[in-house]
Amino acid sequence: MIDTLRLTAEEAARLLREKEVSGAELYAAYRAAIDERDPELHAYLHVCEDEGGEGIPIAIKDVIGTRGIPTTAGSKILENYVPVYDATVIERCKAHGLRVLGKTNTDEFAMGSSTENSAYGPTKNPWDPTRVPGGSGGGSAAAVSAGLAPWALGSDTGGSIKQPSALCGNVGLRPTYGTVSRYGAVAFASSLDQIGPVARNVRDCAYLYSIIAGRDPADSTTVELPEPVALPEGEDMKGLRVGVPREFNEHEAIEPGVRDAVQRAIELCRELGAEVGDCSLPSSVEYGLPCYYLIAPAEASSNLARYDGVRYGYRSANGRDRLEMYERTRDEGFGEEPKRRIMIGTYALSAGYYDAYYGQAQKVRTVLAREHAQAFERFDVLISPTSPSVAFELGSRSQNPLAMYLSDLLTIPSCMAGLPGLNIPCGLSEGLPVGLQLIGPQFSENVLFRVGYALETAIGFDAVPTRLR
Repeated sequence: MIDTLRLTAEEAARLLREKEVSGAELYAAYRAAIDERDPELHAYLHVCEDEGGEGIPIAIKDVIGTRGIPTTAGSKILENYVPVYDATVIERCKAHGLRVLGKTNTDEFAMGSSTENSAYGPTKNPWDPTRVPGGSGGGSAAAVSAGLAPWALGSDTGGSIKQPSALCGNVGLRPTYGTVSRYGAVAFASSLDQIGPVARNVRDCAYLYSIIAGRDPADSTTVELPEPVALPEGEDMKGLRVGVPREFNEHEAIEPGVRDAVQRAIELCRELGAEVGDCSLPSSVEYGLPCYYLIAPAEASSNLARYDGVRYGYRSANGRDRLEMYERTRDEGFGEEPKRRIMIGTYALSAGYYDAYYGQAQKVRTVLAREHAQAFERFDVLISPTSPSVAFELGSRSQNPLAMYLSDLLTIPSCMAGLPGLNIPCGLSEGLPVGLQLIGPQFSENVLFRVGYALETAIGFDAVPTRLR
């Protein structure tokens, strides 16, 4: 029997390499787990049939294009869309023998923090199905947590890899902007979107990042990595300087149980040999959220203008002429959250308001980047909670957009600065996972993996949800 709840991707690779299991047996084990547990969790929107091969299965967030496999972005407006080409990250996965298990649920067009905005219904948290798995990549996080995939790809605009990884007890990386190709991904906010790995542990996360990262001629924003991705091995943090931003660790929104678990992890850094000191990022928490919710909706309003019912996707049958067809297609095809962000973004870009809103937000974004850069003159890594809370109850914030937006309070600032961030689980509060956020300067993924691996080893967190053990 293959225990998909505890099998890592690295161990799966060894089993395949040494022919202890076949590719068909491994794929079948995950399909059996999906058949058993996904009817309750709804992590997948589409599950694939085994097409043969000897590679490790992988789940793919349904905003990443997959040739011949539906790609809906969690939206009715793309419910029948089947791409005719693979995204670059999918090509790279396949080139390494990885085999697509299916497409995972997501907030519509990756807009949300709970996966409740999906047009196809919410995903539930494997630790407690009455609670959200986070978002927008809650499907990928839930699939890995529940043993429905050994690892997965997600996308992160303002925290959509890190935050669901925190709520589901996974390791998740938002890479440095530009180190992973966005070609073939459904665009939300192009200056922020980044594809990254979700995994059971830090070594698996680094392994998957090594597969997908690197320059892509099809994406002009990509760059070559300055150094190869290294799988972490050391279990100490000697020689590293760890900064603790006061505003990120003392904010009133942080739940006491989350704060306590993170403080224990900070003490562990000292015990592992790191030099730990306080720092301040005063503008990042105060202005990060409002800055993000001007820039991201503005770019979304531009990107989502292509969904007009003409070339692909949903088309309303009720329009009497072309203009009415456009209007009805968008009204019937988009959910409430995309409509809200399109309206905000269109307003922010409109004549007379562009400089006051979008232009001003871009200036603030520069301030956030400089503030982080100053902190990294003293420290190698910054540490904080990933989410202010553990997983909250389904429906508890769905009628209050502002409360929902606060879920990304601590993940957004570094995303605005284009910096890499790693979530690792650091304990439990109320029986639910607490996420620890590690932020580094650009191209510092190897340092984040080293720190994450050392803490992961010392903490000894059991990533299998309590109810599934």
